[in-house]
Amino acid sequence: MKKTHFLLLFLWWFSSCGPSATNTSTKIITVEGDIKPDAMGITLIHEHVLVDFIGADSTGFHRWDKDEVVSFLTPYIEDAKKRGVRTMVECTPSFLGKDPELLKMLSEKTGMQFLTNVGFYGAVSGKYLPPYAKEATAEELADIWVKEFVEGIGDTGIKPGFIKISVNEGAVLSEMDQKLVKAAALTHLQTGLLIVSHTGIWKTANPQIELLKSMKVDPQNFVWVHAQNEQDFENYRLAVKQGVWISLDGVVWDVQGHLERLEFFRDQLGLDRVLISHDAGWYSPGKMDQGDFKGYTGLFDELLPKLKENGFSSAEINKMLMENPRKAFAVKRY
Repeated sequence: MKKTHFLLLFLWWFSSCGPSATNTSTKIITVEGDIKPDAMGITLIHEHVLVDFIGADSTGFHRWDKDEVVSFLTPYIEDAKKRGVRTMVECTPSFLGKDPELLKMLSEKTGMQFLTNVGFYGAVSGKYLPPYAKEATAEELADIWVKEFVEGIGDTGIKPGFIKISVNEGAVLSEMDQKLVKAAALTHLQTGLLIVSHTGIWKTANPQIELLKSMKVDPQNFVWVHAQNEQDFENYRLAVKQGVWISLDGVVWDVQGHLERLEFFRDQLGLDRVLISHDAGWYSPGKMDQGDFKGYTGLFDELLPKLKENGFSSAEINKMLMENPRKAFAVKRY
């Protein structure tokens, strides 16, 4: 790690968690600043407000008008607020449409708290990776992400609340995917940020977890994203045993599948490591018609009634929507 980054990290730690600090040892980092974990309230841990699939070589802020996007998204955010949502974790990574300033504008207009991220998306054969990511070492990528954690993303001053990476499906990680996981591990060890990885099935999650463990990262700091794609429920047992966060984040696409998995967790494994969300949205730059936009209410209007019909208590629901998110995303220093 560069000496300047080390000094900045030390100063951050001293002011946040050192002997003279006045706040607690953990915090949630939103686009508008730090909050206490208890202030998260009901949290949707995997959503998107805007995604640009054009590719890393063509995307950029020139592709959308922020005011237009805010105007379009506001009713959907307000609908979520009416269901009690206080915080949204926005999982769009760099070079796929991540826009921290857009999130801040939405937060200021609606009162919704948003978390944004650092990291790169390696899936789809590197379509969303900038050229320098392919040439840089894991250490160099981590230096970039740590700098953004300390100084803010780009010139926005907005700081990330977690690390978002993506790998290609398979039991063996490619060289590029390994580099992204290593960079995420190094960044986590220097910042305490949670590692959230677009993954899918267990055979792709497991090699990531093993690589993280080899780098002294406890699996409890890893989120297995899109875990609802796993068909062998017994693999959830393996993940929970290691402390992995299980993200069932496709409610908007498959309510019944989520019900079946959540019943398995409740009856067999407990709900202590379960996170749920929609993977909903999103505004698509370049499209004249945004009619396929999916809102952020299906979890409350469709899934929760089914959970209650099948015996889930309010305490169990609150665990997944409030307690677990604040435990997962709380940033702490070692």
